[in-house]
Amino acid sequence: MVPYIVRRLVVLVGMLFALSLITYILFYAVPTDPASLSCGVHCTPEAVAANRHRLGLDDPFYVQYWNWVKAIFLGRDFGSGYVAMHCDVPCFGFSWNRQMMVTDAITSVMPVTIYLALGAFTLWMTVGIFTGILAARYKGSIFDRGVMAITLVGFSLPSFFIGLVILIFFVVRWQIVPYPDYVSPSEDFGKFFKAMLLPWTTLAILYAAYYTRLTRSQMLDTMNEDYIRTARAKGLPEKVVVRKHAFRAGLTPIVTSAGLDFAGLLGGAIITERIFGLNGLGSVAIKAVENLDLSILVAITLLGGVFVVVANLIVDILYAAIDPRVRVK
Repeated sequence: MVPYIVRRLVVLVGMLFALSLITYILFYAVPTDPASLSCGVHCTPEAVAANRHRLGLDDPFYVQYWNWVKAIFLGRDFGSGYVAMHCDVPCFGFSWNRQMMVTDAITSVMPVTIYLALGAFTLWMTVGIFTGILAARYKGSIFDRGVMAITLVGFSLPSFFIGLVILIFFVVRWQIVPYPDYVSPSEDFGKFFKAMLLPWTTLAILYAAYYTRLTRSQMLDTMNEDYIRTARAKGLPEKVVVRKHAFRAGLTPIVTSAGLDFAGLLGGAIITERIFGLNGLGSVAIKAVENLDLSILVAITLLGGVFVVVANLIVDILYAAIDPRVRVK
């Protein structure tokens, strides 16, 4: 197990290097002037030149890239004299539009996205897997057909439609819950739960429909295998057969999808955050696009890619734990 993890970590380092290089090239080597974009619309040529020197954009490309990567792990100083600024580790640059360090701009909203992703993930995995197993066990029953019909509708609807319908009926018309107003759970957990319940439900409806169908499909495939019939012939209870044999054998695609979907949400659930007025990474990314805030866009893009790469590593390790044959391969 340990040599397998070490090999995956080596691959992870290579992928992170390639990710950082591609991200930097996409945003800084395009035929635009990052110094002008980060300075604003009404900057004079002198101000753009000064901004270019302050950001180190007048250095060769490989020097710029090295300074950018080094700043993430060692920090960096921008400018000199009375305009000198120090960026602590991890340093992703300075946002001239916001007049603050990019790291501070991201960390201030990161908890909102993390809470949204964790709550929605827990909800859709619990509902999706549970209903998928029941649908597989009672294949062809009214319950199975009803679940498949509901999941088909839920899987077909886009997240913005689900969110707006929930918002209109549960908040505006029926007034079951107040309009989501985010509060940190450390301040008031009750208000926090009420504010996050509808966004969690919106994402859970969309994803739970997919995981219900995926779990049902995997369970039906594995329950027809010879070793399942052997386990039943030995007299094992049906619950043990389903939980210990059929479900575990069908976990691989479920784990893959779960890891990538969760990593994608950590990168920012843009539509859901905008509908419910949550100031998370998705909302910050939209504002950065509107204001041409290049430094924040680079940081969020890199973080989103890192989440996906790390999620792949976790999925690979879980593969080895679920199926020992993976370690040999």
